Amino acid sequence: MDPALSAEARDLLRSARAWLAEWTEEGVTSYPRPEPPAAGVEPATADPRRAAGVEPRAASPVVSPGAPASLSRGGEARLAAVRTELGECTRCGLCEGRSQIVFGDGNPDADLMFIGEGPGEQEDKTGLPFVGRAGELLTRMIERGIETARTEVYIANIVKCRPPGNRNPLPDEVAACRPFLDGQIDAVQPKVIVTLGKPAASLLLGRDVAITRVRGTWHEYRGIPVMPTFHPAYILRQYTDENRRLVWEDLKAARARSLEG
Repeated sequence: MDPALSAEARDLLRSARAWLAEWTEEGVTSYPRPEPPAAGVEPATADPRRAAGVEPRAASPVVSPGAPASLSRGGEARLAAVRTELGECTRCGLCEGRSQIVFGDGNPDADLMFIGEGPGEQEDKTGLPFVGRAGELLTRMIERGIETARTEVYIANIVKCRPPGNRNPLPDEVAACRPFLDGQIDAVQPKVIVTLGKPAASLLLGRDVAITRVRGTWHEYRGIPVMPTFHPAYILRQYTDENRRLVWEDLKAARARSLEG
């Protein structure tokens, strides 16, 4: 067997075993097969968030004039302005291979913001960040690890189009997208940013970093505390109790700090 295929097969088997172990811990003993639709009935179009195990955020409540700022910080309008400025971007070569732009998703006034490196295959298909296998793991870490609904955080990437073969974004691609990432940060105004993986940490920290050295330590970007941690894809590849514990500790520290003040 080709060495690359053999390595990929071992990774898939390791991940499958990890999923089975976790389901066993949760008491899952079976997975019901969905009933086929009745004859002549068109199946409903699936929301890509629900297909990825993520409940879509409900429409923002109408806030009357004079309401407390905590109820409406204006992030939704600011994000819309950034998205409009981004348009159908052709500022770098990534536009040539994308299916669609993956802008961001979540609470536009979130206290906690997660930033990854770039969309993968499933994200490119759905237009939503972190909805593939790594996204499912991130969702569990957010919802189980820090007991926060995914819909209450904001999630984005440093580039908005899928790099070919899921490679790391190139410097010119990051530079082309950086104004829009900064625009998202300014729009959301999070109290804490969590960077996922080396590329996102290196960008916000302003230097090439080793993620194993900087994860779990506090930094700052544009006046906002930054907590670097491992990318969920790394956890899937290196699925150990120790790595899971380290990431959950990082997320708990980030959540606690976001609640200060």
